[in-house]
Amino acid sequence: MESWATFGGDLHLDLTAGRSRGLGLRAALEDALRSAVRDGRLAPGTRLLSSRALAADLGIARNTVAEAYTQLSAEGWLTSRQGSGTVVAERGAPQPSAPPPGVRPEPAVRHNLMPGSPDLSRFPRSAWLAATRRALATAPHEAFGLGDPRGRIELRRALSDYLARVRGVRTDPERLLVCSGYTQGLGLVCRALHEQGVRTLAVEEYGLPPQRAVVDAVGLATVPLPLDEGGARTEALLGSAAGAAVLTPAHQFPTGVALRASRRATAVAWARATGGVLIEDDYDGEFRYDRQPLGAMQALDPERVVYAGTAAKSLAPGLRLGWLALPAALVEPVMRQKRLADGQSGALEQLALAELITSGDYDRHIRRSRLQYRRRRDRLIEVLAERAPEVRVTGLSAGLNAVLELPPGSLSEPELLRQAQWLGLSLSVKSWCRSPAAGPAPDAPSALVVGYGTPSDRAFPAALDALCTLVGL
Repeated sequence: MESWATFGGDLHLDLTAGRSRGLGLRAALEDALRSAVRDGRLAPGTRLLSSRALAADLGIARNTVAEAYTQLSAEGWLTSRQGSGTVVAERGAPQPSAPPPGVRPEPAVRHNLMPGSPDLSRFPRSAWLAATRRALATAPHEAFGLGDPRGRIELRRALSDYLARVRGVRTDPERLLVCSGYTQGLGLVCRALHEQGVRTLAVEEYGLPPQRAVVDAVGLATVPLPLDEGGARTEALLGSAAGAAVLTPAHQFPTGVALRASRRATAVAWARATGGVLIEDDYDGEFRYDRQPLGAMQALDPERVVYAGTAAKSLAPGLRLGWLALPAALVEPVMRQKRLADGQSGALEQLALAELITSGDYDRHIRRSRLQYRRRRDRLIEVLAERAPEVRVTGLSAGLNAVLELPPGSLSEPELLRQAQWLGLSLSVKSWCRSPAAGPAPDAPSALVVGYGTPSDRAFPAALDALCTLVGL
Protein backbone atom coordinates (compact mmCIF):
# COMPACT_ATOMS: atom_id res chain seq x y z
CA MET A 1 0.00 0.00 0.00
CA GLU A 2 1.28 3.48 -0.79
CA SER A 3 -0.44 6.81 -0.67
CA TRP A 4 -0.05 10.55 -0.68
CA ALA A 5 -0.54 12.22 2.70
CA THR A 6 -0.67 15.97 3.25
CA PHE A 7 1.56 17.60 5.89
CA GLY A 8 1.04 21.19 4.81
CA GLY A 9 2.06 19.75 1.39
CA ASP A 10 2.08 16.33 -0.25
CA LEU A 11 4.26 13.51 1.06
CA HIS A 12 4.56 10.08 -0.48
CA LEU A 13 4.52 7.28 2.12
CA ASP A 14 5.41 3.85 0.76
CA LEU A 15 3.97 1.15 3.01
CA THR A 16 4.66 -1.63 0.52
CA ALA A 17 8.39 -1.68 1.33
CA GLY A 18 7.70 -2.66 4.94
CA ARG A 19 4.87 -5.02 4.05
CA SER A 20 7.13 -6.86 1.57
CA ARG A 21 9.52 -7.55 4.47
CA GLY A 22 6.69 -9.16 6.45
CA LEU A 23 5.90 -6.18 8.68
CA GLY A 24 2.40 -5.60 9.91
CA LEU A 25 0.46 -2.53 8.82
CA ARG A 26 1.35 -0.44 11.88
CA ALA A 27 5.04 -1.43 11.70
CA ALA A 28 5.11 -0.64 7.98
CA LEU A 29 3.67 2.83 8.70
CA GLU A 30 6.26 3.40 11.43
CA ASP A 31 9.02 2.32 9.01
CA ALA A 32 7.77 4.70 6.30
CA LEU A 33 7.60 7.64 8.70
CA ARG A 34 11.08 6.92 10.07
CA SER A 35 12.43 6.88 6.50
CA ALA A 36 10.73 10.20 5.71
CA VAL A 37 12.32 11.83 8.78
CA ARG A 38 15.72 10.20 8.24
CA ASP A 39 16.08 11.34 4.60
CA GLY A 40 14.83 14.84 5.31
CA ARG A 41 11.46 14.70 3.55
CA LEU A 42 9.90 15.42 6.96
CA ALA A 43 12.02 18.21 8.45
CA PRO A 44 12.28 18.87 12.21
CA GLY A 45 9.32 20.92 13.40
CA THR A 46 6.99 19.71 10.64
CA ARG A 47 3.47 19.31 11.98
CA LEU A 48 1.92 15.98 11.06
CA LEU A 49 -1.69 15.31 10.17
CA SER A 50 -4.01 14.25 12.93
CA SER A 51 -4.37 10.50 13.31
CA ARG A 52 -7.91 10.77 11.91
CA ALA A 53 -6.82 12.71 8.79
CA LEU A 54 -3.78 10.51 8.07
CA ALA A 55 -5.87 7.37 8.51
CA ALA A 56 -8.37 8.76 5.98
CA ASP A 57 -5.57 9.58 3.53
CA LEU A 58 -4.04 6.11 3.80
CA GLY A 59 -7.31 4.19 4.04
CA ILE A 60 -6.40 2.48 7.31
CA ALA A 61 -7.80 2.44 10.84
CA ARG A 62 -7.30 5.54 13.02
CA ASN A 63 -6.04 3.41 15.93
CA THR A 64 -3.25 2.09 13.70
CA VAL A 65 -2.01 5.63 13.06
CA ALA A 66 -2.40 6.67 16.70
CA GLU A 67 -0.37 3.68 17.88
CA ALA A 68 2.33 4.38 15.29
CA TYR A 69 2.57 8.00 16.48
CA THR A 70 2.87 6.83 20.09
CA GLN A 71 5.66 4.39 19.26
CA LEU A 72 7.64 6.92 17.22
CA SER A 73 7.24 9.52 19.98
CA ALA A 74 8.65 7.02 22.48
CA GLU A 75 11.63 6.45 20.15
CA GLY A 76 12.27 10.19 19.84
CA TRP A 77 11.31 10.58 16.18
CA LEU A 78 8.15 12.56 16.96
CA THR A 79 6.91 14.68 19.82
CA SER A 80 3.40 15.60 20.89
CA ARG A 81 2.53 19.06 22.13
CA GLN A 82 -0.67 20.03 23.88
CA GLY A 83 -2.73 22.05 21.44
CA SER A 84 -0.12 21.71 18.67
CA GLY A 85 -0.61 18.09 17.63
CA THR A 86 2.25 15.79 16.65
CA VAL A 87 5.43 17.24 15.13
CA VAL A 88 8.75 15.87 13.93
CA ALA A 89 11.28 16.08 16.77
CA GLU A 90 14.43 18.16 16.58
CA ARG A 91 17.50 16.01 15.99
CA GLY A 92 21.10 16.93 16.79
CA ALA A 93 23.30 17.85 13.84
CA PRO A 94 25.93 15.20 13.04
CA GLN A 95 29.35 16.14 14.35
CA PRO A 96 32.13 16.39 11.75
CA SER A 97 34.58 13.56 11.92
CA ALA A 98 38.02 14.32 13.27
CA PRO A 99 40.88 14.41 10.75
CA PRO A 100 43.27 11.44 10.76
CA PRO A 101 46.20 11.73 13.18
CA GLY A 102 48.93 14.00 11.83
CA VAL A 103 46.66 15.65 9.24
CA ARG A 104 46.26 19.40 9.69
CA PRO A 105 42.69 20.53 8.93
CA GLU A 106 42.37 23.13 6.20
CA PRO A 107 41.23 26.54 7.48
CA ALA A 108 37.98 27.99 6.23
CA VAL A 109 37.98 30.94 3.83
CA ARG A 110 37.72 34.07 5.96
CA HIS A 111 38.88 36.70 3.46
CA ASN A 112 37.43 36.58 -0.04
CA LEU A 113 39.43 38.51 -2.63
CA MET A 114 38.51 36.33 -5.57
CA PRO A 115 38.01 38.37 -8.76
CA GLY A 116 34.81 38.20 -10.75
CA SER A 117 32.17 39.27 -8.26
CA PRO A 118 30.86 42.59 -6.92
CA ASP A 119 30.13 43.28 -3.25
CA LEU A 120 26.91 41.30 -2.93
CA SER A 121 25.99 43.07 0.29
CA ARG A 122 25.41 46.18 -1.83
CA PHE A 123 22.71 44.60 -3.97
CA PRO A 124 19.95 47.27 -4.09
CA ARG A 125 17.28 45.19 -2.35
CA SER A 126 14.81 48.01 -1.72
CA ALA A 127 15.01 49.36 -5.26
CA TRP A 128 14.81 45.83 -6.73
CA LEU A 129 11.78 45.01 -4.55
CA ALA A 130 10.05 48.23 -5.61
CA ALA A 131 10.84 47.50 -9.27
CA THR A 132 9.52 43.95 -8.93
CA ARG A 133 6.29 45.23 -7.37
CA ARG A 134 5.80 47.73 -10.17
CA ALA A 135 6.53 45.05 -12.75
CA LEU A 136 4.04 42.63 -11.21
CA ALA A 137 1.38 45.32 -11.00
CA THR A 138 1.69 46.38 -14.63
CA ALA A 139 2.81 43.25 -16.51
CA PRO A 140 0.31 41.76 -18.97
CA HIS A 141 -0.82 38.20 -18.26
CA GLU A 142 1.05 36.91 -21.32
CA ALA A 143 4.34 38.03 -19.77
CA PHE A 144 4.35 34.90 -17.60
CA GLY A 145 4.01 32.49 -20.49
CA LEU A 146 6.58 31.34 -23.02
CA GLY A 147 7.33 34.16 -25.40
CA ASP A 148 9.97 35.62 -27.67
CA PRO A 149 13.34 33.86 -27.21
CA ARG A 150 14.97 37.28 -27.44
CA GLY A 151 13.39 38.24 -24.11
CA ARG A 152 10.75 40.63 -22.85
CA ILE A 153 10.23 43.64 -25.09
CA GLU A 154 10.10 45.91 -22.01
CA LEU A 155 13.69 45.06 -21.13
CA ARG A 156 14.92 45.14 -24.71
CA ARG A 157 13.51 48.65 -25.13
CA ALA A 158 15.02 49.82 -21.84
CA LEU A 159 18.40 48.29 -22.72
CA SER A 160 18.38 49.78 -26.21
CA ASP A 161 18.05 53.28 -24.76
CA TYR A 162 20.42 52.67 -21.85
CA LEU A 163 23.23 51.12 -23.93
CA ALA A 164 23.02 53.92 -26.50
CA ARG A 165 23.22 56.57 -23.79
CA VAL A 166 25.88 55.03 -21.56
CA ARG A 167 28.01 52.82 -23.82
CA GLY A 168 27.36 54.28 -27.29
CA VAL A 169 25.95 50.99 -28.59
CA ARG A 170 24.04 51.25 -31.88
CA THR A 171 21.16 48.80 -31.81
CA ASP A 172 17.39 48.51 -31.45
CA PRO A 173 15.08 46.20 -29.48
CA GLU A 174 14.65 43.84 -32.43
CA ARG A 175 18.37 43.06 -32.45
CA LEU A 176 18.79 42.61 -28.70
CA LEU A 177 18.63 39.18 -27.08
CA VAL A 178 18.44 38.62 -23.32
CA CYS A 179 20.41 35.61 -22.09
CA SER A 180 21.28 33.96 -18.78
CA GLY A 181 24.58 35.76 -18.31
CA TYR A 182 27.61 36.31 -20.51
CA THR A 183 28.72 32.69 -20.45
CA GLN A 184 25.46 31.53 -22.01
CA GLY A 185 25.53 34.39 -24.48
CA LEU A 186 29.05 33.45 -25.59
CA GLY A 187 27.96 29.85 -26.06
CA LEU A 188 24.92 30.85 -28.11
CA VAL A 189 26.99 33.01 -30.47
CA CYS A 190 29.73 30.38 -30.81
CA ARG A 191 27.19 27.66 -31.66
CA ALA A 192 25.55 29.91 -34.24
CA LEU A 193 28.95 30.69 -35.78
CA HIS A 194 29.90 27.01 -35.77
CA GLU A 195 26.73 26.22 -37.72
CA GLN A 196 27.82 28.81 -40.27
CA GLY A 197 31.20 27.14 -40.77
CA VAL A 198 33.46 28.97 -38.31
CA ARG A 199 35.98 26.54 -36.81
CA THR A 200 38.58 28.78 -35.15
CA LEU A 201 38.12 31.57 -32.62
CA ALA A 202 40.79 34.10 -31.66
CA VAL A 203 40.95 34.84 -27.92
CA GLU A 204 43.15 37.08 -25.80
CA GLU A 205 46.06 35.17 -24.27
CA TYR A 206 44.67 35.90 -20.80
CA GLY A 207 41.02 35.43 -19.87
CA LEU A 208 38.60 33.36 -17.82
CA PRO A 209 39.05 29.57 -18.11
CA PRO A 210 35.30 28.83 -17.69
CA GLN A 211 34.62 30.87 -20.81
CA ARG A 212 37.31 29.03 -22.74
CA ALA A 213 35.62 25.81 -21.63
CA VAL A 214 32.41 27.00 -23.32
CA VAL A 215 34.30 27.61 -26.55
CA ASP A 216 35.94 24.19 -26.33
CA ALA A 217 32.56 22.51 -25.73
CA VAL A 218 31.20 24.04 -28.94
CA GLY A 219 34.10 22.49 -30.85
CA LEU A 220 35.95 25.64 -31.83
CA ALA A 221 39.73 25.70 -31.87
CA THR A 222 41.34 28.79 -30.35
CA VAL A 223 44.32 30.92 -31.36
CA PRO A 224 45.76 33.34 -28.76
CA LEU A 225 46.18 37.07 -29.33
CA PRO A 226 49.24 38.50 -27.51
CA LEU A 227 48.64 41.30 -25.00
CA ASP A 228 50.67 44.38 -24.08
CA GLU A 229 49.97 47.79 -22.56
CA GLY A 230 47.76 48.64 -25.58
CA GLY A 231 45.54 45.59 -25.18
CA ALA A 232 45.24 42.70 -27.61
CA ARG A 233 47.64 42.73 -30.58
CA THR A 234 44.81 42.65 -33.12
CA GLU A 235 47.21 42.74 -36.07
CA ALA A 236 47.72 39.05 -35.26
CA LEU A 237 44.25 38.46 -36.72
CA LEU A 238 45.58 39.28 -40.17
CA GLY A 239 46.40 36.05 -41.96
CA SER A 240 45.18 33.90 -39.06
CA ALA A 241 42.76 30.99 -39.41
CA ALA A 242 40.24 32.66 -37.11
CA GLY A 243 36.71 33.27 -38.35
CA ALA A 244 35.75 35.22 -35.22
CA ALA A 245 37.46 36.84 -32.23
CA VAL A 246 36.53 37.64 -28.61
CA LEU A 247 37.89 40.94 -27.31
CA THR A 248 37.52 42.96 -24.08
CA PRO A 249 38.09 46.50 -25.38
CA ALA A 250 37.03 48.49 -22.30
CA HIS A 251 38.91 46.50 -19.66
CA GLN A 252 40.88 43.33 -20.29
CA PHE A 253 40.71 40.58 -17.68
CA PRO A 254 42.87 40.23 -15.69
CA THR A 255 45.46 42.77 -16.90
CA GLY A 256 43.07 45.75 -16.82
CA VAL A 257 44.37 47.39 -20.01
CA ALA A 258 42.06 49.04 -22.53
CA LEU A 259 42.23 48.23 -26.23
CA ARG A 260 44.01 51.02 -28.10
CA ALA A 261 41.86 52.88 -30.67
CA SER A 262 44.11 51.91 -33.57
CA ARG A 263 43.82 48.24 -32.61
CA ARG A 264 40.03 48.51 -32.45
CA ALA A 265 40.11 49.86 -35.99
CA THR A 266 42.42 47.04 -37.09
CA ALA A 267 40.07 44.42 -35.67
CA VAL A 268 37.02 45.94 -37.36
CA ALA A 269 38.88 46.26 -40.69
CA TRP A 270 39.84 42.56 -40.42
CA ALA A 271 36.21 41.58 -39.79
CA ARG A 272 34.98 43.60 -42.79
CA ALA A 273 37.64 42.23 -45.11
CA THR A 274 37.21 38.57 -44.14
CA GLY A 275 33.53 38.39 -43.16
CA GLY A 276 34.66 37.63 -39.61
CA VAL A 277 32.74 38.43 -36.43
CA LEU A 278 34.01 40.26 -33.35
CA ILE A 279 32.47 39.45 -29.95
CA GLU A 280 32.88 42.40 -27.59
CA ASP A 281 32.81 41.37 -23.93
CA ASP A 282 31.92 44.54 -21.99
CA TYR A 283 31.74 42.76 -18.63
CA ASP A 284 32.41 45.77 -16.35
CA GLY A 285 32.41 48.72 -18.70
CA GLU A 286 30.47 50.83 -16.17
CA PHE A 287 33.33 50.89 -13.68
CA ARG A 288 36.04 53.25 -14.92
CA TYR A 289 37.61 55.58 -12.39
CA ASP A 290 40.25 57.88 -13.86
CA ARG A 291 38.45 59.12 -16.96
CA GLN A 292 35.14 58.82 -18.75
CA PRO A 293 34.15 55.27 -19.75
CA LEU A 294 35.37 54.21 -23.16
CA GLY A 295 32.62 53.81 -25.75
CA ALA A 296 31.74 50.38 -27.06
CA MET A 297 33.71 49.09 -30.04
CA GLN A 298 30.39 47.87 -31.48
CA ALA A 299 29.61 51.43 -32.57
CA LEU A 300 32.37 51.18 -35.19
CA ASP A 301 30.43 48.52 -37.10
CA PRO A 302 27.21 47.05 -35.65
CA GLU A 303 27.05 44.54 -38.52
CA ARG A 304 30.40 42.96 -37.68
CA VAL A 305 30.48 43.26 -33.87
CA VAL A 306 28.37 41.37 -31.31
CA TYR A 307 28.11 43.45 -28.14
CA ALA A 308 27.77 41.37 -24.93
CA GLY A 309 26.87 42.91 -21.58
CA THR A 310 25.75 41.60 -18.23
CA ALA A 311 24.28 42.57 -14.86
CA ALA A 312 26.70 40.22 -13.07
CA LYS A 313 29.07 43.01 -11.96
CA SER A 314 26.65 45.94 -11.85
CA LEU A 315 24.05 44.07 -9.74
CA ALA A 316 24.74 40.40 -8.96
CA PRO A 317 25.75 37.27 -10.89
CA GLY A 318 22.91 35.30 -9.30
CA LEU A 319 20.34 37.24 -11.34
CA ARG A 320 21.60 35.40 -14.46
CA LEU A 321 20.89 38.35 -16.76
CA GLY A 322 22.97 39.27 -19.77
CA TRP A 323 22.31 40.68 -23.23
CA LEU A 324 23.59 40.55 -26.77
CA ALA A 325 23.33 43.32 -29.37
CA LEU A 326 23.51 41.31 -32.58
CA PRO A 327 24.31 42.04 -36.22
CA ALA A 328 21.20 41.59 -38.36
CA ALA A 329 22.61 38.41 -39.94
CA LEU A 330 23.01 36.73 -36.54
CA VAL A 331 19.64 37.54 -34.96
CA GLU A 332 17.80 34.47 -36.28
CA PRO A 333 20.71 32.00 -35.80
CA VAL A 334 21.30 33.09 -32.20
CA MET A 335 17.55 33.13 -31.47
CA ARG A 336 17.41 29.53 -32.64
CA GLN A 337 20.22 28.57 -30.29
CA LYS A 338 18.50 30.35 -27.38
CA ARG A 339 15.27 28.49 -28.13
CA LEU A 340 17.17 25.20 -28.04
CA ALA A 341 19.08 26.11 -24.87
CA ASP A 342 16.24 27.11 -22.55
CA GLY A 343 13.54 28.87 -24.55
CA GLN A 344 13.91 32.19 -22.77
CA SER A 345 15.34 33.78 -19.64
CA GLY A 346 13.19 34.42 -16.55
CA ALA A 347 10.41 36.91 -17.29
CA LEU A 348 10.05 38.41 -13.81
CA GLU A 349 13.75 39.25 -13.50
CA GLN A 350 13.66 40.87 -16.94
CA LEU A 351 10.61 42.96 -16.07
CA ALA A 352 12.18 44.05 -12.77
CA LEU A 353 15.43 45.09 -14.47
CA ALA A 354 13.47 47.05 -17.08
CA GLU A 355 11.70 48.92 -14.27
CA LEU A 356 15.01 49.52 -12.47
CA ILE A 357 16.54 51.03 -15.61
CA THR A 358 13.60 53.19 -16.67
CA SER A 359 13.10 54.54 -13.13
CA GLY A 360 16.71 55.75 -12.96
CA ASP A 361 17.45 53.52 -9.95
CA TYR A 362 19.94 51.47 -11.99
CA ASP A 363 21.98 54.59 -12.86
CA ARG A 364 21.91 55.73 -9.24
CA HIS A 365 23.09 52.31 -8.06
CA ILE A 366 25.94 52.30 -10.60
CA ARG A 367 27.11 55.76 -9.51
CA ARG A 368 27.09 54.78 -5.82
CA SER A 369 28.90 51.52 -6.57
CA ARG A 370 31.51 53.25 -8.73
CA LEU A 371 32.32 55.60 -5.85
CA GLN A 372 32.58 52.72 -3.38
CA TYR A 373 34.83 50.63 -5.62
CA ARG A 374 37.07 53.60 -6.37
CA ARG A 375 37.54 54.09 -2.63
CA ARG A 376 38.36 50.40 -2.29
CA ARG A 377 40.90 50.63 -5.11
CA ASP A 378 42.51 53.71 -3.58
CA ARG A 379 42.73 52.03 -0.18
CA LEU A 380 44.36 48.96 -1.75
CA ILE A 381 46.99 51.16 -3.41
CA GLU A 382 47.60 53.08 -0.17
CA VAL A 383 48.00 50.02 2.04
CA LEU A 384 50.29 48.19 -0.39
CA ALA A 385 52.45 51.30 -0.87
CA GLU A 386 52.89 51.47 2.90
CA ARG A 387 53.33 47.79 3.75
CA ALA A 388 54.61 46.20 0.54
CA PRO A 389 56.16 48.95 -1.60
CA GLU A 390 58.11 46.42 -3.68
CA VAL A 391 54.85 45.01 -5.12
CA ARG A 392 53.85 46.48 -8.49
CA VAL A 393 50.09 47.05 -8.77
CA THR A 394 48.53 47.27 -12.26
CA GLY A 395 45.12 47.15 -13.92
CA LEU A 396 43.73 49.93 -11.73
CA SER A 397 41.96 52.27 -14.15
CA ALA A 398 38.73 50.28 -14.24
CA GLY A 399 36.94 47.16 -13.11
CA LEU A 400 36.86 45.34 -9.80
CA ASN A 401 40.26 43.64 -9.69
CA ALA A 402 43.96 44.45 -9.70
CA VAL A 403 47.10 42.52 -10.60
CA LEU A 404 49.89 42.43 -8.00
CA GLU A 405 53.28 41.60 -9.52
CA LEU A 406 55.71 40.37 -6.86
CA PRO A 407 59.44 41.13 -6.95
CA PRO A 408 62.06 38.58 -8.07
CA GLY A 409 62.75 35.92 -5.47
CA SER A 410 59.16 35.83 -4.23
CA LEU A 411 57.22 32.64 -3.67
CA SER A 412 55.98 30.80 -6.75
CA GLU A 413 52.31 31.12 -7.61
CA PRO A 414 51.43 27.57 -6.45
CA GLU A 415 53.18 28.24 -3.13
CA LEU A 416 51.40 31.59 -2.81
CA LEU A 417 48.07 29.82 -3.21
CA ARG A 418 49.04 27.27 -0.55
CA GLN A 419 50.05 29.99 1.89
CA ALA A 420 46.90 31.97 1.10
CA GLN A 421 44.84 28.92 1.99
CA TRP A 422 46.43 28.69 5.44
CA LEU A 423 45.75 32.40 5.95
CA GLY A 424 42.09 31.81 5.11
CA LEU A 425 42.52 34.03 2.04
CA SER A 426 40.87 33.30 -1.30
CA LEU A 427 42.29 34.92 -4.45
CA SER A 428 43.62 33.97 -7.86
CA VAL A 429 46.94 33.98 -9.71
CA LYS A 430 47.67 35.34 -13.15
CA SER A 431 48.84 32.06 -14.66
CA TRP A 432 45.38 30.53 -14.00
CA CYS A 433 43.98 33.04 -16.50
CA ARG A 434 46.46 32.21 -19.29
CA SER A 435 45.18 30.36 -22.36
CA PRO A 436 46.79 26.92 -22.76
CA ALA A 437 47.15 27.68 -26.45
CA ALA A 438 49.50 30.54 -25.56
CA GLY A 439 51.87 28.28 -23.62
CA PRO A 440 53.60 29.35 -20.40
CA ALA A 441 54.58 33.01 -20.12
CA PRO A 442 58.38 33.31 -20.41
CA ASP A 443 60.09 34.71 -17.31
CA ALA A 444 56.79 35.94 -15.88
CA PRO A 445 56.99 37.12 -12.26
CA SER A 446 54.62 35.67 -9.69
CA ALA A 447 51.42 37.70 -9.85
CA LEU A 448 48.20 37.68 -7.86
CA VAL A 449 44.80 38.66 -9.24
CA VAL A 450 42.90 40.37 -6.42
CA GLY A 451 39.19 41.15 -6.51
CA TYR A 452 38.84 44.23 -4.32
CA GLY A 453 35.14 44.53 -5.14
CA THR A 454 34.19 41.21 -3.57
CA PRO A 455 34.33 41.73 0.24
CA SER A 456 31.80 43.78 2.15
CA ASP A 457 32.93 47.12 3.61
CA ARG A 458 33.19 45.51 7.04
CA ALA A 459 35.33 42.61 5.76
CA PHE A 460 37.63 44.62 3.50
CA PRO A 461 40.20 45.88 6.10
CA ALA A 462 40.86 42.36 7.45
CA ALA A 463 41.16 41.03 3.90
CA LEU A 464 43.79 43.68 3.13
CA ASP A 465 45.71 42.70 6.27
CA ALA A 466 45.76 39.05 5.18
CA LEU A 467 46.85 40.07 1.68
CA CYS A 468 49.75 42.14 3.02
CA THR A 469 50.81 39.21 5.22
CA LEU A 470 50.83 36.96 2.14
CA VAL A 471 52.90 39.23 -0.10
CA GLY A 472 55.34 39.81 2.77
CA LEU A 473 56.19 36.10 3.11
